Amino acid sequence: MTHLPPLSRRQMLKLLAASGGACALPARALAQRAEQVVLYTTLNSQSVETANDMAREKMPGVRPSAVVGGSSQLLKRIEAEAAKPKSDLFWTSSANIMNAYRALFEPYLSPEAAAIPGTLHGPDKLWTAANIHIVVAMVNARQLAGAAPASWADLADPRFKGKIIIGDPGNSSTAYTALWGIERVLGDAGLKALARNVSVSTSASHVVRSVGQGEYAVGITFESTAYPYVAGGQKEIGIMYPEDGTFTVADNMALVKGGPNPKAARRMYDLLLSRDMQLALLQNAYRRPSRNDIDVSKHLGMPPLADIRIVTADEADASADRDAFLRRWRAHVAAARAG
Repeated sequence: MTHLPPLSRRQMLKLLAASGGACALPARALAQRAEQVVLYTTLNSQSVETANDMAREKMPGVRPSAVVGGSSQLLKRIEAEAAKPKSDLFWTSSANIMNAYRALFEPYLSPEAAAIPGTLHGPDKLWTAANIHIVVAMVNARQLAGAAPASWADLADPRFKGKIIIGDPGNSSTAYTALWGIERVLGDAGLKALARNVSVSTSASHVVRSVGQGEYAVGITFESTAYPYVAGGQKEIGIMYPEDGTFTVADNMALVKGGPNPKAARRMYDLLLSRDMQLALLQNAYRRPSRNDIDVSKHLGMPPLADIRIVTADEADASADRDAFLRRWRAHVAAARAG
């Protein structure tokens, strides 16, 4: 984003005099009068560009800017800036990450929230789901020897040893959500068997990239990060929606308490929950809407949620169990390496 140098008082007077005192100031002056809104966001460039483009169309008096990073990194930054906040809106993360930072958020219930199921609203109106994720397996058919997996139980079979990659659940909310949920389906013994088969990556983005490039046969990830490879025409790439059940994760956004631009922040919040925005993010960035008035199967090759077997996973339980689960997982990984 280009930042224009401020106009001096003398320059402003000259502009007014040249226009006969009219209010129709040049674009440079209008740009400086635009209300800013600062987003701290975990989303990719396609999502940010989509949001910025629509903001320029729908909110011409608001100028959004974004700081991009990981969820924990950005939340810690908001915490460090709490005495004098520099951001207005955090966009987005899961409740099992955000719960620890709830004191940093401002309650708000958007008028757009009426189209979003009650289960996707946070406690005390502190956040609302901007979209939902589905945990899936991204599969490269060229790297398979034998039948394609159809379930989490299949991935725990020894024939997949060394063929699966996942992020580190200690650093990646995607990996934590997936593995914590898989333990609910397979039990501790199944999780231990899966640990013997996987390689753990410190980079969540490396998971889908390595499957796309044929380094691994399977990557455990979110639908929204796997789908671009399908949409991009890689015919060897497929998405497994596990027959033994998978999990939805609400990807939430929240207003930052005491943010510098509260009115613009609420307008941006409303826009991000709007049907037009969520449809644009689905089509441009493959983010499944949180709204209940968009049928994804009419716009992309994604299955409707009703056709996917969903296992209920309580985000509050996932958050409370985080430290204990990470100890269990690391013990299983250590045992697998030692064996």
